[in-house]
Amino acid sequence: MRLPLARVRTFLLEVPRQGKLAYCLLRDPQIPLAPKLALGAALAVVASPIKLPGWIPVAGELDSLALGILAVKVFVDACPDHLVQEHQAALKRGESLFDQDLSGVTEQVQRTASEVYGRWTERAAELPNRLVEDRSA
Repeated sequence: MRLPLARVRTFLLEVPRQGKLAYCLLRDPQIPLAPKLALGAALAVVASPIKLPGWIPVAGELDSLALGILAVKVFVDACPDHLVQEHQAALKRGESLFDQDLSGVTEQVQRTASEVYGRWTERAAELPNRLVEDRSA
């Protein structure tokens, strides 16, 4: 059975969108705890080094990726529609919790990289002086 390229492309684009949406919904305090715990448990099963045995109906046969995607889909479906729509709109505008957190992490990485680069350039600039001092000593 061959998958049409359009369906594969849609799937590959939809998975990151759903992941971002699930991240935003997890961070939303208005979302009930039960769906959050269910998603956490499912993702723990995916990340666990202990794999489900094949004798467990359906779950034992699912690939980890499929189980993760299914868990995110079920989580999003379990969240209140108005909150899902709010977060989807924020994602489209680039103003979601995911975008804010990603921006904060990116800024921190840039600051750290700049500081490390600054230290390296200072040490590199001092290196000729150290070599001269070591030779004269």
